[in-house]
Amino acid sequence: MCIAMDELIQKADILLEALPFIRRFSGKTIVIKYGGHAMQDADLKQHFAEDIVLLKYVGMKPVIVHGGGPQIGQLLKRLDIPSHFVRGMRVTNAPTMEVVEMVLNRVNKEIVTLINGQGNPAVGITGKDGELVVARKMLVDAEENGRTVQDIGCVGEIIGVNPRVIHALTAQDFIPVIAPIGIGLAGETYNINADLVAGKIAEALQAEKFILLTDVAGIKDKDDNLLPTLTAAEAEVLIEEGVIHAGMIPKVECCIAALHGGAQKAHILDGRVRHAILLEILTKTGIGTEVVRRAA
Repeated sequence: MCIAMDELIQKADILLEALPFIRRFSGKTIVIKYGGHAMQDADLKQHFAEDIVLLKYVGMKPVIVHGGGPQIGQLLKRLDIPSHFVRGMRVTNAPTMEVVEMVLNRVNKEIVTLINGQGNPAVGITGKDGELVVARKMLVDAEENGRTVQDIGCVGEIIGVNPRVIHALTAQDFIPVIAPIGIGLAGETYNINADLVAGKIAEALQAEKFILLTDVAGIKDKDDNLLPTLTAAEAEVLIEEGVIHAGMIPKVECCIAALHGGAQKAHILDGRVRHAILLEILTKTGIGTEVVRRAA
């Protein structure tokens, strides 16, 4: 009985410690890019849905943007449709675009169902709905097999974000869940990197926090030590020095762009950690790496 009472008191203390953060962020918009292992492990998916609904219940406005790269790759392989990348972008011809759109819509509905199951209504949309994400064809300069590649198919570069549909949903207490598909000026459909979509939406909403769930602990220094906080300028130096490299570069660049565009803070969190989002938002120490515009 005493042990049970001690556990209850400990849980109450944890709730009281979270209270200042609940007050601070109540009414604020939190844009979360959902991807990586957190989107594939059954337990982590359940914990993610619980965390999102808790944020909503305590007054915050979560907006979810999700990826689906591994699921797309798996279906393309099953259908025997070749898939390759140029500078990290999936070359997307018409058959590939059909698969991308089908898979992302399926993933979107799965996330919506998980959130709905926790007692708060979510609505799944894509960047095409309400012309949320307007894009044009992305052209890249890359060498492949001795030739210059520019056209990588139906891959989009964002030229505008119209957040009216998000405002309409959040005003009615829905949680928006957004698939990273954009629309062109002539109605074309574009496959867009989910990190880029999430960052641009965070800018358009002037989000209090822009959170990237990844499969790494955060940004590390040259000695492999986790950096809890750094400024956008410091992050740029680490990129120049090669400390931030490979797949972390576009993620960190998304954070920097979101900050310059109006988001208040950006965070790179390890989505493999249960309740990573709550640990960052509702505790004093937080987890992962926080990127800010300038030093406090």
